Amino acid sequence: MSGIVNNLLPLTLQEDDFIFLSPHKSLLARGCFATLTLPASSGHHVESEFQQKVQQQLRQAQQSGVENPIVVGAIPFDKRQPCSLFIPQTCHWFDRYAFNLSDSPVQVEGQAHFIPDHDAYCAMVESALNPLRIGALDKVVLSRLLQIESIPPLSALNLWLQLNRQNPQSYNFHLPLMDGTLIGASPELLLRKEGNTLCSCPLAGSARRGENNASDQKAREKLLASVKDRHEHLVVTEAIRRQLTDLCNSLAIPEPSLLSTPTLWHLATEIQGTLADDRETALSLACLLHPTPALCGAPYTSSRNLIGELEPFDRGWFGGIVGWCDAHGDGEWVVAIRCGKVRSHQIELFAGAGIVPDSVPENEWMETRTKFNTMLSALGFATQQEQTL
Repeated sequence: MSGIVNNLLPLTLQEDDFIFLSPHKSLLARGCFATLTLPASSGHHVESEFQQKVQQQLRQAQQSGVENPIVVGAIPFDKRQPCSLFIPQTCHWFDRYAFNLSDSPVQVEGQAHFIPDHDAYCAMVESALNPLRIGALDKVVLSRLLQIESIPPLSALNLWLQLNRQNPQSYNFHLPLMDGTLIGASPELLLRKEGNTLCSCPLAGSARRGENNASDQKAREKLLASVKDRHEHLVVTEAIRRQLTDLCNSLAIPEPSLLSTPTLWHLATEIQGTLADDRETALSLACLLHPTPALCGAPYTSSRNLIGELEPFDRGWFGGIVGWCDAHGDGEWVVAIRCGKVRSHQIELFAGAGIVPDSVPENEWMETRTKFNTMLSALGFATQQEQTL
């Protein structure tokens, strides 16, 4: 039986648990005191209706006997859409490495459907290059979906446990939704706040890892030297700089470094700041930054509109954010990438690539394919050729 140890007491994991694993602080939330579906489009304002509703529900939970209440859940890619946030009845904090993971491997097979397919995706990228090359946009992120239909019923919890085992350093989440469960192993920290200190670590620009030490080192060096990838990354860090500068007494944005996952190298910048206004919360700051150009593009409104025109689906929770915030304003929010939405007989995966003026459509398609294979491998699916999967 899979579970965690908290204060030496074993807890058996359940399909309707919210689980959030982080190198910083991990939690299991259970039960529901209150829900919040109000869109977070104004959530970056501490006096907004959204933030006032969150604070009201946290106070009501505390008055009703919920000890140290927090708000957990997800905000979709498009902040104009309803959220899936709730205040749990109980919350258990623990060391993520206390997990007793199941040893039973999960292998799922089924019919796969890609939205869009190779040719349509490359045409989509080609269409985006026109406004990019005339300077109407700096960057836009275009994504694809992979839907797999399974005849045997799927356990989101078992799939998540296998995903967690293969990605032990990521931000791993298991979030029950009204129409399924969102599971993921995100490498990207949007925002962490503790006291008046904040941290963000955006990722933009990536390369597939090599099959041996020599080729892996070559992939590292090529990514660090890539003018195209460094430009794509700079668009993201400069946007975050503009959003946070006026809110911070100090803000440090170093040169990009490299962050690795089992299959990819990413350009990453660990941004740290000291807040000037103690009214800001992890949730308000996350709403301010989300979505960054790493998942949407720049400028924000123009890239979001182009995504709506070109992508033949609604992203929903994909490219959104998942995390938590407590009554003191501390918390942590990560970007919903390397994730899947699981229903009883279907899992839907998401992968995107950042498009800039120098992008080559075929290369961007290959990047999304590599990102799909990361999830497919971790979840026990065969990583065959796309057309025969």
